Amino acid sequence: MKVISTAVGYPYIGENREWKRCLEAYWKGELQEETYLTNMKSIRLENLKRQQALGLELLTVGDFTFYDRMLDHATMFGMVPDRYQWKDDKVDLSTYYAMARGANNAVACEMTKWFNTNYHYIVPEYEDQQLRLTRNYILDYYQEAKQELGINAKPTIIGPYTFVQLTKGYDEKSKALLYVKLLPLYVQLLQQLVDAGAEWIQVEEPALVLSLSEDDVKLVQEIYKQIATEVPRAQIMLQTYFEGLSAYEKLSQLPVAGIGLDFVHGKKENMNSIRKYGFPEQKVLGIGIVNGRDIWRGNLAEMSTDINAIVKLTNAKHTWIQSSCSLQHVPVTTKTETNLDKTLTNALAFADEKVSEILDVSIFIKEGEWSNKNCLSQSMQAIDALANHESRKNEVVKELLLHVQPEDFQRPMSYVDRQVLQQKVLQLPDFPTTTIGSFPQSPEVKRTRTAWRKKEITDAVYEEFVRKETARWIQIQEDIGLDVFVHGEFERTDMVEYFGEKLSGFAFTDNAWVVSYGSRCVKPPIIYGDVEWTAPMTVKEVKEAQQLTSKHVKGMLTGPVTILNWSFVRDDISRDQVANQIALALREEVRALENAGIAIIQVDEPALREGLPLRKENWEEYLSWSVNSFKLATSRVENETQIHTHMCYCEFNDFIGPIRALDADVISIETSRSHGELIHSLKQRNYELGIGLGVYDIHSPRVPSVDEISKILNDALEVITKEQFWVNPDCGLKTRKEEETIASLKNMVKAAQKLRKEQELRV
Repeated sequence: MKVISTAVGYPYIGENREWKRCLEAYWKGELQEETYLTNMKSIRLENLKRQQALGLELLTVGDFTFYDRMLDHATMFGMVPDRYQWKDDKVDLSTYYAMARGANNAVACEMTKWFNTNYHYIVPEYEDQQLRLTRNYILDYYQEAKQELGINAKPTIIGPYTFVQLTKGYDEKSKALLYVKLLPLYVQLLQQLVDAGAEWIQVEEPALVLSLSEDDVKLVQEIYKQIATEVPRAQIMLQTYFEGLSAYEKLSQLPVAGIGLDFVHGKKENMNSIRKYGFPEQKVLGIGIVNGRDIWRGNLAEMSTDINAIVKLTNAKHTWIQSSCSLQHVPVTTKTETNLDKTLTNALAFADEKVSEILDVSIFIKEGEWSNKNCLSQSMQAIDALANHESRKNEVVKELLLHVQPEDFQRPMSYVDRQVLQQKVLQLPDFPTTTIGSFPQSPEVKRTRTAWRKKEITDAVYEEFVRKETARWIQIQEDIGLDVFVHGEFERTDMVEYFGEKLSGFAFTDNAWVVSYGSRCVKPPIIYGDVEWTAPMTVKEVKEAQQLTSKHVKGMLTGPVTILNWSFVRDDISRDQVANQIALALREEVRALENAGIAIIQVDEPALREGLPLRKENWEEYLSWSVNSFKLATSRVENETQIHTHMCYCEFNDFIGPIRALDADVISIETSRSHGELIHSLKQRNYELGIGLGVYDIHSPRVPSVDEISKILNDALEVITKEQFWVNPDCGLKTRKEEETIASLKNMVKAAQKLRKEQELRV
């Protein structure tokens, strides 16, 4: 049996986030375009050299991007919306980044999550454009690797079915036309790769793990039949991941040379499908056995046993041993992590270590023995040591969980009755204005925090700086005329990391960065032990801010499900158990804020929807425990205390029910990039609780006009009553500059004031 080691994809950001720094320097005008492109090429080649040095046999190109791969494909096919006024043969960088970030005369394309990961992609917009292959950048990367490094790599592309499924702007009638336009371009792209000498081409089709109708299956069959007919020499590895392959009996027979299956997240379903239907003897089987989405060291013995079982079931003559999905979802290497508990460090595996695991099991499958005789025992010892770590034996947490009662998940009074009490206490105007939580983290804020973390300044000096910055922004909010204030979160680096640092059971890395969207990189906390609240985490800063103003200042917390979904989570207990541990800890913080006199408490859950299983038939279980986790954290407050929450950049059309089930007094939701789709959804399904539709896009540097915001507000009035209606940006303002933030908020307040006057005149 022939065995090849490979990875579906590799992190493109570099060990020290070289990619991010290069990109942001270009945006700031510190790099000319030619230098920028040269630097990006160096990063791209360095990533390949790194994998080559580790020993990976079949390397991948096309997993690199200048912002986002879906955006890369859209621009490669000329799918540029009219508002960007693009007329050239190729899409220039200014148009490319305008689509990603917006421009003075055009809002950015919508951004939403990549399946059920924490990465967010740019949504392509089809406007019946005349599509064409503007530039085959995949070919460029393939030739670059060949010429510069002598590597005959495996080019990877996002497949046509997945690309169209994740594109917006078409109905069923125009969808057929879109495929008619798009498939010849895929054929052209593939043919150019074959002509250049590509022996294998990886076509990523993660949408094939979703629920597929009979018509969907027929469409996929027709797509690949056409590709096979037009490009018969193309050896396609059809790569699926995140779940088991849907409609396996039929789709496993597609005219492709190989099929990659996820035997981590789709293990049970794929194994059952193979037992029932077998695997085509002539095809190469891609065995996704190393988890591409977590940071835990794999059990090599278990992986090798699984591979042997899969090979025996399939009678595969040619296999690829690979990651379950792209490794872009994990950090680059553990080698730079020198400050973690040794037991924890030994149990970690980032991208480089996962490549080593791929190699270890590949060699074992080929040769019948381990290349490193100690690798198996080291793996087991590391896993066992963490399992028995004292952090996982917290009796206080176990006792709290045992005493949770049904009434802990339910507020004692209905929203309608609470609303009357809260309005009496809060005395807010119609269409109250507020922000989501954070204000700009200026270079001075970042420098001061870094100096404090390095112990270059004392705690007292740092706390005084935060107090002054908070006071300055309280005054700015007074000057702008906002109705409900926030303290600005200048003491916080990240909305999850900040809380994890103050709770037991969390660990934090120095350099374990992953991309969230664009150049935004995050270091997810590691939940490795039992989670416990030990002391107030936010009360001091919010209480001090409240003393500076007569306006209400919101307490700001991150919700239990978001902390869970935006962390790397222990895998020895279920995720719902971990979520409830976090919820109980947050419940103590909510109580502490309420006892300090804070009347409005926001518990953000932007990642609630991100944890959904990919198939709707599996949603119910997740929604049950995730919604209950939020309610466990928030339901024991007084009826007069107003609970807010926030969500962003998700498809909400089919999610109104779970949002309602949270029973939050007010929810703020993104609507700026989705161009009013939520408003359309609310026309179909009534929502009776308080709601703030995000009226401008904070991920874009452009300042929205009063008229632009007013239009969104007036459109929203069609579906939201005045009593429910809040006005806010679509997300936190941490990444924006001060001048654009103030200008945008002034326009937002003016639009709200204008709406109040219009409503008064109508009365």
